[in-house]
Amino acid sequence: MKENYVICNCKKVSYFDIADALHELKKFDDVLEAFEDVKKVTHCSTGCGGCHDKVLDVISEILMGHEKV
Repeated sequence: MKENYVICNCKKVSYFDIADALHELKKFDDVLEAFEDVKKVTHCSTGCGGCHDKVLDVISEILMGHEKV
């Protein structure tokens, strides 16, 4: 299992928070669409925006099945 760590410091969103938000989605087709949905649920990447790429990397990793959460 993946270690939990903070991805978005502004909103205190962790890896597991992003994974949980993804699992609430009905489909996993598009990373950018999933990113928008995750933003709505967690509010990550809505502060300074410095975590934008990290959030996309986590979403891609989870959607591609490289990480079990």
